[in-house]
Amino acid sequence: MLVCNMALRLRPVTVLSTGSPLSVAKCVFVCFQSCHATKPDMLNVHLVPHTHDDVGWLKTVDQYYYGGDLDRNNIQHAGVQYILDSVVDQLLKNPDRRFIYVETAFFYRWWKQQSSSMQQTVKQLVDEGRLEFVNGGWCMSDEATTHYSAVIDQMTLGLRFLNETFGVCGRPRVAWHIDPFGHAREHASMFAQMGFDGFFFGRVDYQDRARRMKDKEQELLWRASSSLTPPMADLFTGILPNGYNPPDGFCWDQLCDDAPIRDDPDLEDYNVDDVVTRFLKAANTQALAYKTNHIIMTMGSDFQYENANLWYKNLDKLILYVNANQSSGSKVNLLYSTPSCYLQELHRANLTWPLKEDDFFPYADAAHDFWTGYFTSRPALKRYERISNSNLQTCNQLEVLGGPASRKGPFGAGDSQTLSKAMAVAQHHDAVSGTEKQHVANDYAKRLAEGWQHCQVLQNPLISTFYGILASALFCFPQFSVGVYNPLAHPVTWPVRLPVNGTAYGVTDATGKPVDSQVCVLPRFISIRRFVTAALAKRGDMKRFVSEGVSSVQIHSGRQEEPRLRSERYLQVTFDPDTGLLSGLSNLETKQTIKLTQNFYWYNSSRGNNAESKQPSGAYIFRPNSSTPLVVSKTAKVQSFQVKHSVVQEVRQRFSPWVSQVVRLYADSKALELEWTVGPVPINDWQGKEVITRLDTSIKTSQLFYTDSNGREVLQRRKDFRPTWELKQTEPIAGNYYPINSRAFLKDDEDQLTVVTDRSQGGSSLQNGSLEIMLHRRLLFDDYRGVDEALNEASEIFPDGLVVRGRLFLTLDHPASAADTHRPLAQQVVLQPLLTFTDGDLSPETQLEFSGLQAALPSAVHLLTLSQWDKDSVLLRLEHQFQSDESQVNSRPVTVNLQLHWFCFSEEKLMLKEFEDPSVTEVTLRPMEIRTFLLRVSRR
Repeated sequence: MLVCNMALRLRPVTVLSTGSPLSVAKCVFVCFQSCHATKPDMLNVHLVPHTHDDVGWLKTVDQYYYGGDLDRNNIQHAGVQYILDSVVDQLLKNPDRRFIYVETAFFYRWWKQQSSSMQQTVKQLVDEGRLEFVNGGWCMSDEATTHYSAVIDQMTLGLRFLNETFGVCGRPRVAWHIDPFGHAREHASMFAQMGFDGFFFGRVDYQDRARRMKDKEQELLWRASSSLTPPMADLFTGILPNGYNPPDGFCWDQLCDDAPIRDDPDLEDYNVDDVVTRFLKAANTQALAYKTNHIIMTMGSDFQYENANLWYKNLDKLILYVNANQSSGSKVNLLYSTPSCYLQELHRANLTWPLKEDDFFPYADAAHDFWTGYFTSRPALKRYERISNSNLQTCNQLEVLGGPASRKGPFGAGDSQTLSKAMAVAQHHDAVSGTEKQHVANDYAKRLAEGWQHCQVLQNPLISTFYGILASALFCFPQFSVGVYNPLAHPVTWPVRLPVNGTAYGVTDATGKPVDSQVCVLPRFISIRRFVTAALAKRGDMKRFVSEGVSSVQIHSGRQEEPRLRSERYLQVTFDPDTGLLSGLSNLETKQTIKLTQNFYWYNSSRGNNAESKQPSGAYIFRPNSSTPLVVSKTAKVQSFQVKHSVVQEVRQRFSPWVSQVVRLYADSKALELEWTVGPVPINDWQGKEVITRLDTSIKTSQLFYTDSNGREVLQRRKDFRPTWELKQTEPIAGNYYPINSRAFLKDDEDQLTVVTDRSQGGSSLQNGSLEIMLHRRLLFDDYRGVDEALNEASEIFPDGLVVRGRLFLTLDHPASAADTHRPLAQQVVLQPLLTFTDGDLSPETQLEFSGLQAALPSAVHLLTLSQWDKDSVLLRLEHQFQSDESQVNSRPVTVNLQLHWFCFSEEKLMLKEFEDPSVTEVTLRPMEIRTFLLRVSRR
């Protein structure tokens, strides 16, 4: 069954509802015409009652939901369950009132606890448009550090619940990101393709806002893709006037200090005239920055409306008394409203709006306050979130391929939903962003770990059926088998590195043929002493090889010699004999060579004692004390060891007691791997440190560099420049940092050096031909953005400070063909193979190879989603993973026949629902296009 022609488009013709056809028709009529009337000859002020409920930040998700003194109310008073209880009660008391709600993760929990009569009451409020859902994702996701596939998943989770629970009237029409700290173009593109009519947010750079207010450009058309044909990725976008807070002096929550409206004229402190005068001034001042006779005011804030009576009683009075002044000539009209009602009025104005084609990064709220530190904050959590995304996709695929047997069996009932919900929570703008308190970060990680366990239970019956013996995610065997499942729908070669407790291992493939492998003894500054390494070719499948205790593999330890790495076909790497640093990179296939020097540095974090500003570096803010970073290594030449073998060549470098690196080149690999280890970052000198690695090249970049947006399209960046306003640069380092979600590159007419990252990080190009990436941060002060805690991570394993390990992958290509290398590589890094292990020898009947697809998809097509939708259907998403102008080969439309040949372990097969017109199964994907389908599961 074809659901829609865009990812998650929310306005399909079919209305999904539990009601009768008559009730559906009534719902459509009411909810889409529930907006209060406005007055064309007046300034219409749309009052939007709302709450902003972080899915974890200063408290965990559970603590925020339940509230109470035992749940850290000394940190922040909040109880989401009481907010929803109170709002519903108050909406029932006055049909004029409106309320919007965002975070489905909280609403879903509250909904499950309600009686059937209360659920029916809430459905009536939704049908009548009095309670409106906006955004609708499981959370309000971060926009800088999230990968697009995880964002789509969390939006799917929330929107599906709303659709199945409330039907058409529960479907959000407006995207609502009032708190994320900068805004990505790819998010706007995804929202447009999901069918949203508009997008509203609160945070925008202070210089950008000032210019937009002056020119009345706070509402605009965002053209969010350079590849998709307009208006596919065009989205009306509005910048809210007060962030997401009410105007000063008009906050009537129990958390606020503003005086209530006292409207008894017999009382001494009667204040109606004062309130009306102040409000009219605020409304008319706000109107000066907007183009129409409609303005929006957000009446609410963080965790407000726990006692909704306070808000609504005063809002009722405000509307009454301000509108009463119309009889005396006032031209201001107040009304309860929602973002979709406000957007409807802007549409009716039929104006031309300014066009924007870049993004809203970086974000600063003052001259020295750039929110660019969180691009890297909590790098270990960022990596854990990324590999959890990979594990979730694999879990989803295996659940589909395994059929019902994967969800029940001798190992218990497994599920993918636990990890799906944990990943959805992790997308929150105070989760993967790294801007939460430490105990909350621990809770996010715990939820992900529990999700892994549930997926392991789900996968065990499948893998055990495949192997014929018990599989495990852990191993410690002298003789064992390794299952390697490739979640990509393309063949890849992926090196497998396993820690071993021995020196004699042999590796064979599924046919019994020996696989080239090696055992490496690592130097003392590497914690794990031995690895066995082998490279396996895979084709969207599962394979295995056996490692036995035989003496067929040579042991390689480090040799003191002048290092140099060279593969047979692709890459050559040279090192400076005087410094031991990288000095050059060559692509042997294309005969390209560039100068390339890499080193590690750290910025001294501001303590907030500068003459210009009291702003310190913290979880959100990056503010170095100096524009010149300090080199990590204290010696003229870094210590290095070299290992060479037909499988892999390595140069292991030690820069300091707390920074080391392995420069690794695999046979037949087009990418050079830099595996860095940083930590514990020393702070005994009482200096916070922001650790970077910098690549200095001979590429002539002319102040330009390029970063991806949420792992998809790439945007051009220029030092000290913003495309839509004249920038006054006040922080030469932090003000030039951008999020790097999966890759960044430098290029000129001849050469392109691309760096693929294994997690979201911040980076910049501060000099021509130079690219720096921030790897780790350890700070001593809070940055006054609410966390009230220094970003100073430690753990039981690392009590002296967190040690973080990660990888960068470097490719060198001609610019015209570079995307053909780095786009598939980025997908491989995001969706890594799943490894499973079995003890002992195998029976002759054991199946050694399996592929879920009979043939690979075209190289331009990525299998984005394959997951169980319900008992009889499967969700399939395919995407064209190239932009329209980046590849002569792959930037073309691709046609895929959806009568794919899927092979399942159970007695089932996947097929499209029968169509009268067989041409429907021929689907053409254009560059950057995502298509979503439902497949029916047919039992043989």
